[in-house]
Amino acid sequence: MANVVAWPEVVIFDCDGVLVDSETIALDQTRKALAAAGLHLTEAQALDRFLGRRLDTVLQLAKAEFGVQLPADFSALLNSEIIARFGKELKGIGGVRQAVAGLKSRVCVASSSGPERIRQSLALAGYEGLFAPNIFSAAMVAHGKPRPDIFLHAAREMGVAADACLVIEDSVAGLQAASCAGMEAFAFVGGSHFIEASDLRALAGAGALLTFDDMAQLPTLVASRERQRAEAKARPAQTLEPEARRV
Repeated sequence: MANVVAWPEVVIFDCDGVLVDSETIALDQTRKALAAAGLHLTEAQALDRFLGRRLDTVLQLAKAEFGVQLPADFSALLNSEIIARFGKELKGIGGVRQAVAGLKSRVCVASSSGPERIRQSLALAGYEGLFAPNIFSAAMVAHGKPRPDIFLHAAREMGVAADACLVIEDSVAGLQAASCAGMEAFAFVGGSHFIEASDLRALAGAGALLTFDDMAQLPTLVASRERQRAEAKARPAQTLEPEARRV
């Protein structure tokens, strides 16, 4: 009998809002920088438009949608301001160590942030050693989320097929990227930026199989999904339907 490879072979974690509770800090600093340039956005507007996206995409959206003209050094200055605040305010998401230890799969990080910001974030939280050297940035690919480039890059680097991966994301853009890559995805909603029920509905609509707010639960959720997939394969007439539910 041929060996059966367990699913998933690799769990791909986003970083911001999934491994570190950074989104509130980064979005707040982005709003302040844009306000100084003449563009005033509410928290909800910034969250809706910018969450999970690469910094260059954020600035392109600001220019295209609002017509704001930004100075040439805007991106570099904003990134340095965000990193400085991380050094003072950033906290890791609880339960990450338990999650990684409890998974049978290999793990990696695939984030929209730049390499320096990812590594500093993980180092500040004490999580870099859990994932290094398998830490991938959207700066390494042509297009950021919601395009699938970063997740496909991570799969290639890890030596697995896309459908052998499970993505853990917190943003609509990230979930869309996972779907385009042909990967299943769970939505983590334990970050401090999740405050509205509409946030959860948006994630389900973007393709999240389920949402959960306790990272330590992840190994149990993965094992449950693996059993469901195995049962579906044993009954080929039935389709494997996403579970758009809150855990």
